[in-house]
Amino acid sequence: MALVSGLLCSGIVSGVFPAEFAPRVLNGIDVLVQQGYTPLSGKRVGLITNHTGRAADGTSTIDLLFRSGVCKLVALFSPEHGIRGVVDGKVSSSMDEETGLPVYSLYGETQRPTPEMLKGIEVLVFDIQDIGARFYTYVTTLAYCMEEAARAKIPFYVLDRPNPLGGVKVEGPMLDADKRSFIGYMPLPVRHGMTIGELAQYFNAENKTGADLRIIAMTGWKRNFYFEDTGQLWVNPSPNMRSLLEAVFYPGVALLESSNVSVGRGTDRPFEIIGAPWIEPTRLAADLNAARIPGVKFVPLYFTPTSSTHDGQKCGGVNLHLTDREKFNSVLTGLHLVSALHKLYPGKFQVDKVLRLLGSERALDAIKEGQLPAQVLREATLEMKAFLARRQRALIYRP
Repeated sequence: MALVSGLLCSGIVSGVFPAEFAPRVLNGIDVLVQQGYTPLSGKRVGLITNHTGRAADGTSTIDLLFRSGVCKLVALFSPEHGIRGVVDGKVSSSMDEETGLPVYSLYGETQRPTPEMLKGIEVLVFDIQDIGARFYTYVTTLAYCMEEAARAKIPFYVLDRPNPLGGVKVEGPMLDADKRSFIGYMPLPVRHGMTIGELAQYFNAENKTGADLRIIAMTGWKRNFYFEDTGQLWVNPSPNMRSLLEAVFYPGVALLESSNVSVGRGTDRPFEIIGAPWIEPTRLAADLNAARIPGVKFVPLYFTPTSSTHDGQKCGGVNLHLTDREKFNSVLTGLHLVSALHKLYPGKFQVDKVLRLLGSERALDAIKEGQLPAQVLREATLEMKAFLARRQRALIYRP
């Protein structure tokens, strides 16, 4: 059973904020500092983090633990994109210039901390900002590190952070059990509606991981909060996740990433635009707008990515325009994109490759057979009910 702790106080421990600018939500690291680092007192600490691990005043979790005088930070572990969040591709282990500590990559030769990396570590601490989608790899890094901590009998602390998309909306379909991978740790809906701390509790219980799990909970966070409600500074969690708008689109638009369609990487609007050299933009926009998808409209355009899919090639496509966030369903929109491309460009669009991120063979088959995306999601919701019941035990925050 996880130990969940938090303090209901309003002060900011590191840095001074005028009352009108103080964040409404304090992250786990802020609460840990308020506690005087007591849970880590006298321990040799390994920290799994990146550039998003920071306190309300911007001080990095690395610096706070290194200078605490209460615990001894002895090693750093970095996820995909590296400790600074700027690398696209495999990441090498290195040395942190500021602290002189080793930085062990968990997105290079190994995706898990090895026994040699964990040698001499008494506590593992996780502090990374998630984005709220099943296939964002920081989630799997969390799970793998918990598994290795359990094997090594090392206590595992999660410094919790907000789900930028809130904790109310959950959008399917579920991942098929036989399609687990680094981009799909276990069956979850595409948009899971959980914080990183809640995911840790869910994984630990459902997979019987056996981790000695402790959650340092946030204060002030409510399930209906989007990121702007927290009062916190936005930090790009990864190189192509540059705004909350892109995060809102991501669970649906990213379904196309494994196919031969650009999702805007290599442009200034990743996940806001999609396209390919063989798409006629006005035709696609007209088809999508005719579907009257709630909360979104589509503007035809041409663009030329400077990297990733169709690098250097002129692409026709659409720009997604959000009209009502509360009515918008990202996964429904993503399924409409898949459906329209399959219908309009059957010989060119690699629809079967969508399965890698969609994760549900039944849902993809239904789309290929011409079933309406709304019906596909209705059927996925029936499967999701069991998940929603199970996840209740892992939830920390209430409405």
